[in-house]
Amino acid sequence: MLKALIFDVDGTLADTERDGHRVAFNRAFAASGLPIVWDEALYGHLLSITGGKERLTYFFTHICPDLRPPGDLQALVLRLHAQKTEIYGRLLNTEGVPLRPGVRRLLQEARDQGLVLAIATTTTVANLVPIWSALGPDAQSWFHAVAAGDCVADKKPAPDVYEYVLTELGLSADQCLAFEDSENGCRAAQAAGLPTVITVTEYTRAQRFDGALLIVDHLGEPDQPLSRLGGAPFMGDMLDVRALHELAGLSARG
Repeated sequence: MLKALIFDVDGTLADTERDGHRVAFNRAFAASGLPIVWDEALYGHLLSITGGKERLTYFFTHICPDLRPPGDLQALVLRLHAQKTEIYGRLLNTEGVPLRPGVRRLLQEARDQGLVLAIATTTTVANLVPIWSALGPDAQSWFHAVAAGDCVADKKPAPDVYEYVLTELGLSADQCLAFEDSENGCRAAQAAGLPTVITVTEYTRAQRFDGALLIVDHLGEPDQPLSRLGGAPFMGDMLDVRALHELAGLSARG
């Protein structure tokens, strides 16, 4: 029986990558006097690396080592990431968070029908504050478990963050559905044994989602029907709780 829904954040709950995190990284570079600009194409490539600090390390080590300032790389990464996190928070608090279609609707319906909600993300806890604001008053209390930032040693595609959430919830993987937007996220959820629904973004549409339970462009709204891109047969315009129970049943029957 389906008991819980576990959500990734960036790209899944909200479109925050291209016009949020990327912009904040670029502003952090400028504030530090670094001649670095991550354009949309480069950032799309960097998204294959999970985690902001890991993304910075990869950039300075493998893509543009000539742009790396002298000194300790780890200290540089920590300083830039802290600047970026502060800038990102200000950006989203002043300009708002664009929740993806169907997110608020499905979360509210799931709560009304007794499903447990949880977060499994690699973004920092501070970056979740604008998400709570976008969802509504007391939104943080909607989620029974929140795994964010560095709560586990290994980030996606490792399954650690999902295994952490399952332990916090006291549930088995077959009692839950995971929601992701990226290949790394899909691999992490599946490695934890979770059937996974993928809602692709502009950045992730061309990635591989082998074994995903369902692949759609978004969760759907009454005036904005979703498009099924792969996975289980689905003919509806929106993913609602009834549809999720049916999908979970299909997964259980294997």
